Amino acid sequence: MKYRLIILSCPRFAVTLQSQNRYFITTMKIGNIEFGSQPLFLAPMEDVTDIGFRMLCKRFGAAMVYTEFVSAEALVRSIKSTVSKLTISDEERPVGIQIYGRTTEDMVEAAKIVEQAHPDVIDINFGCPVKKVAGKGAGAGMLRNIPLMLDITREVVKAVNVPVTVKTRLGWDNDNLIITDLAEQLQDCGIQALTIHGRTRSQMYTGEADWSLIGEVKNNPRIHIPIIGNGDITTPEEAKLAFDRYGVDAVMIGRATFGRPWIFKEIRDYLDNTGAAPLTVDEKIDLLEEQLRINIERIDEYRGILHTRRHLAASPIFKGIPDFKQTRIAMLRANKEDELKEILKECRERIKAIQI
Repeated sequence: MKYRLIILSCPRFAVTLQSQNRYFITTMKIGNIEFGSQPLFLAPMEDVTDIGFRMLCKRFGAAMVYTEFVSAEALVRSIKSTVSKLTISDEERPVGIQIYGRTTEDMVEAAKIVEQAHPDVIDINFGCPVKKVAGKGAGAGMLRNIPLMLDITREVVKAVNVPVTVKTRLGWDNDNLIITDLAEQLQDCGIQALTIHGRTRSQMYTGEADWSLIGEVKNNPRIHIPIIGNGDITTPEEAKLAFDRYGVDAVMIGRATFGRPWIFKEIRDYLDNTGAAPLTVDEKIDLLEEQLRINIERIDEYRGILHTRRHLAASPIFKGIPDFKQTRIAMLRANKEDELKEILKECRERIKAIQI
């Protein structure tokens, strides 16, 4: 087997070893932030990526984490619940704060406010497909107004001194798959990395993510910024395929992390061939309890439970428990820490009984 060693001055990586269309990236950078080989990122998600969850994902191998996305309009108006999302900890760095909005003025002002929270990266959300965001022209809604999208990006880059990145989709619908040209236009605006979700806005979260266009962007010789792939990564094998087949600089994981912050360890161990033992059920439930405790300590009991119980109800470790539906409903209705801990204790015992 012949290998070709290529030394590049490109800022996204230092050395690339290419063989049979496989890419091994030794160094990836966003600004001055340096990541290891094949880094895994936690996607920004509303009501999901709170500080407790981000810290657990970081512990288990997430190279980069993001806050819940933040409304620029609400931030400019100093809405308390929105401003609170800017709270970050040095323990979770590098951390990005993602903003979305529909006017250049609001986005520039919001970016300046966010910069004062000292994130490592400011990410612009041009990918959220939900009606309350995209339907108003923000998020993926910008895919129908490219001139405004580019104006916002250009002005935000000029307004702040931290790296600006973008997350978007393939296009508005299958008749408008514009990402290959759009990636170059966004790069020209000065962004330092681009995350692409392999669906259109019209698809929402249905169907399968199409990584072929992500690969086209990555393999475009005119693209010199890091390309981060996102969509349908739920197993270590899928993550490895994304790196090997499409050559992306990083993989971003979203919905598969719900109630499963240890997915980063599972994937990292597989990619690095560590041979490490998987976590036990006890260890996993301990982690979910820790997430609950962190959120209560850093927010308050009521909102900390609201943030955590969605993860608990979605966690894959409870699959296989007979008649779990009623227990899941109880989890989602619990509003006291002791109540939720008692439910978790019961689940722990029921899982162990199944395993005997």
